Amino acid sequence: MSNFKYGFPLNFKNWLDTNSHLLKPPVNNQQIWQDSDFMVTVVGGPNQRTDFHDDPVEEFFYQFKGNAYLNIWDNGHYDRIDLREGDVFLMAPHVIHSPQRPEEGSLCLVIERVRPEGEADALQWSCAACGTLIKRYEMNLKSIVTDLPPVYEQFYATSDEERRCTKCGEIHSGRDWQTWHRILKATTN
Repeated sequence: MSNFKYGFPLNFKNWLDTNSHLLKPPVNNQQIWQDSDFMVTVVGGPNQRTDFHDDPVEEFFYQFKGNAYLNIWDNGHYDRIDLREGDVFLMAPHVIHSPQRPEEGSLCLVIERVRPEGEADALQWSCAACGTLIKRYEMNLKSIVTDLPPVYEQFYATSDEERRCTKCGEIHSGRDWQTWHRILKATTN
């Protein structure tokens, strides 16, 4: 019998059934293989966020159940990319993005490479009203499941004054994603 590093084929439906309880906030994800050159994760909904991810590598999205979208910060303004059930999307490195999964039970397969040595990821929070950067945290990401939640907690522990926009004075709502999205919608429509 051959020695396969990653084992035999994985029954994806069985994996989903076994691990669905792990798809919880703040990111709602679980990585399938821990020691490969790819981070293969499943991300579930509902989950709406106010942070944006700056990823130094490409990300492949396969929205296989339900719908989702990506808020994008590009060329000085917010934009939106819809991911409908069945869509695949390949995103270039360093696209500042915020995955939004408002639908209960939605599922997306996300594939990205393990980070090259010295290539930092970042999570950042920006003003919903004008897009000014409020706070950015860079990290050497090793586990997409365990390395991100402490950064969220670090941001959520900041004071209102630390979350005040230096351009327009709006205070970032922190954990309160509903308020942040309401302000974003009011300023982009």
